[in-house]
Amino acid sequence: MDNDNNLTEVNGDENHVQENITFKSLGLNDVLCEACEKLGWKTPTKIQCEALPVACQNRDIIGLAETGSGKTGAFALPILQALLTTPQRLFALVLTPTRELAYQISEQFEALGASIGVKCAVIVGGMDMMSQSIALAKKPHIVIATPGRLVDHLENTKGFSLRSIRYLVMDEADRILNMDFEIDLDKILKILPPSSTRSTYLYSATMTKKVAKLQRASLRDPVKVEVSEKYATVEKLQQAYLFIPAKFKDVYLVSILNDMNGKSVIVFSSTCTTTLRLALLTRNLGFTTVPLHGQMSQTKRLGALNKFKGKARSILIATDVASRGLDIPHVDIVINYDIPTHSKDYIHRVGRTARAGRSGKSITFVTQYDIELYQRIEHLIGKQLPQYSTHEDEVMLFLERVNEADRQARIQMKEMEDEKKGSRQNRKRKEKQNGDFDETKSTNKRRKHESNDSENGFGVKKHLKKKRKN
Repeated sequence: MDNDNNLTEVNGDENHVQENITFKSLGLNDVLCEACEKLGWKTPTKIQCEALPVACQNRDIIGLAETGSGKTGAFALPILQALLTTPQRLFALVLTPTRELAYQISEQFEALGASIGVKCAVIVGGMDMMSQSIALAKKPHIVIATPGRLVDHLENTKGFSLRSIRYLVMDEADRILNMDFEIDLDKILKILPPSSTRSTYLYSATMTKKVAKLQRASLRDPVKVEVSEKYATVEKLQQAYLFIPAKFKDVYLVSILNDMNGKSVIVFSSTCTTTLRLALLTRNLGFTTVPLHGQMSQTKRLGALNKFKGKARSILIATDVASRGLDIPHVDIVINYDIPTHSKDYIHRVGRTARAGRSGKSITFVTQYDIELYQRIEHLIGKQLPQYSTHEDEVMLFLERVNEADRQARIQMKEMEDEKKGSRQNRKRKEKQNGDFDETKSTNKRRKHESNDSENGFGVKKHLKKKRKN
C-alpha cells in the first residue's frame, strides 16, 4: 500500500489469487458464508479479496475492476455484514445510472440476505410513484435507485428521508459522477448524513481520477482497490473487428447471426430507431429477437430482458441502456453493430460476455466513417485487434432476402408510428371532449344553483306576503 494524495492504493496481483482464501478468512460471518455457498460462490473473486478486508475497517473505497468480476458482491457483502451487527431500516443507499442495473443489484442483495430477511426497494423512473411511495413507507433496509426518481421522492413523498443512511454506494460511479446526473446528485448528497458518519463506496470498470469529481462524492481518506489495468477487458474475451462498407452492415449482421445460430447474442446499436428496425428485420428472417431501448416503457424493458435471460429469445438488440453492469451469464457473443462514440462504452459493452471466468467473443463493425473512433478504442485498450474472417461471396447470398426483410421492417415501423399518432390524437380528442363535458356540467350546476337561489328567494317573498296578509 502506498499513500498518494490521501488515496491509498491496493493493487491485486492479476495472475495470482491465493487458493486458500475463503469468504470466512476474509472476515465474513457464517450466515453470509452460507448465502455465498447457496449462490454457488465457492471462492472470492480478486476484487472481493481486496475490498472486503478494507470494508471491514470502515474505510471509503474506490473500486476499479473489469466488468463481470464480482463488484456487486464486493459492496453488498460488507453492507449486509454491518446490517447484521447493527440492524436498522433505511441502512444503505445504492445509486445506479440505469433502471435495469437497479433491479439486478436488488436481486443480488435479496439473494444474499434471504436468510436474514433483507428488504429492498427499487426506485426507478418509468414505474408507478404511488407503489414506490408505499414501498418506501415500509422502510426497507436497502434502497436501490436511479438519481432522478430518488430526488422526486425526496421532494414529494411525505415522511421519506435518508438522514439515517449508513452506507452510500455508487455503482458505475463514473457515469453517476458525470454531468448528466450533477444536479440530482448534489441534491441527494446535501440531504445525506455527513461523510464522517457514513461509508461511501464508488465502483466501476472504467473510473476517472478527476479529483473534483471524487470531492463531490464526499469521500474521506479513501482506499483505491484496483485489480486490473485502468481500462482492461477480460483475458478470456476474444475480440475482433470487421471492416465493411456501411451499406452492407445489415447483410453482414444477418450472416454472422446465421453462423452463430443457437448461441446467445447481444447486438449494440446507437439509436432507438436502429434498434427497433434491426429487431423487426431479424424477426422477419426467422430469428428469435427482442429489442431493448430507452423509448420502451419500463415494464416492456424488463419483459424483454427477462425473455432474453430466460433463453426464450436468443438475440437481444439494444442501445447502451444494456451496456452497463447487466449480468446475463449465458451471453456468448457481443456484436457492436454501431461503434460507440465514447471509447469507454466499448469496454462496458463487450463486458456483457466472458463474465465470471467464462469465455466469450466480441465483433465490432467498422465502416469507412468509423476509422477514427475505432483507433481511439484500440488506443484505450492498448492492443490491436485481429480482423474477423468472413467470405464475401457467402455473405452476399443473403443480400436480396435482407433487403426485403428491411423493407418490411420499415413498413412495420411506419404502421407502428401511425398507430401511436392515432392513439395520441384519440386521447387528445377524448381529453377535449371530457373538458367540454366538465365545462357543460359545471355550467348546468351553476344554472341549477342559480335557479335554486331564485326559487328560494321567491319562496321567502311568498312566505313574507302570506305573513303580512295574516
